[in-house]
Amino acid sequence: MTTQSTASTSVVLAAVVVGAGLALGGYFVGDGLYAARASERYVTVKGLAEREVPANLAMWPLVFTTAADDLDALQAEVDANVERIEGFLRPEFAPEELTLSVPRITDNWAQSSAGMRPAFRYAAEVTLTLRTSKVGAVLAAMARSGELVKAGVPLIRSYEYQPEFLFTDLERIKPEMIAEATRDARRAAEQFAQDSASAVGAIRNAQQGYFSIDDRDRFSPEHKKVRVVTTVQYFLVDD
Repeated sequence: MTTQSTASTSVVLAAVVVGAGLALGGYFVGDGLYAARASERYVTVKGLAEREVPANLAMWPLVFTTAADDLDALQAEVDANVERIEGFLRPEFAPEELTLSVPRITDNWAQSSAGMRPAFRYAAEVTLTLRTSKVGAVLAAMARSGELVKAGVPLIRSYEYQPEFLFTDLERIKPEMIAEATRDARRAAEQFAQDSASAVGAIRNAQQGYFSIDDRDRFSPEHKKVRVVTTVQYFLVDD
């Protein structure tokens, strides 16, 4: 074999090797791109969890007004009404569950002329707040509050002084509700995967929403509805 033919054969073999390498490299690159695209397939779904719970804290402001011609008489009326309220609540509630606010005193004559003055010069508005975990006992006492009016306590009933009922034990039920919302999200992802001939893979990302606590309805604020929504992204894989 001549030197020229040997060189030609070497060139041909080198070209074949390079071509095979490019083809093989292209295969792996293409396979890698396919895998990358497959890993980007995911679905975003939301999961909901709701639960009704009873309130475990009640705050009831008992507000009354009274009037008198002088401050000593006014204070005596305030003390008498406070004693009546405390006596009404005493069988069910401890003294430390009651808080007495500073009376708000008004001089009715300060801004009126002599001919237009009210019958009593001074008026007081007093708030006695009951704060307790005995929600049922508060509801029962509210139903009997007319007894205080009969006893001479001029209670004020208005939207400004509404009782409040709260649920403060969220940490106890939070893990269960998050798990429930996540399961609900996965069910939604599985339905989507079924419709798209795929299967649900691992979680790509998850975001816990805020918990909300609202009255079940405006007629029964002692019953609460706890709600949370989670947003979860699941990878989709070939079924």
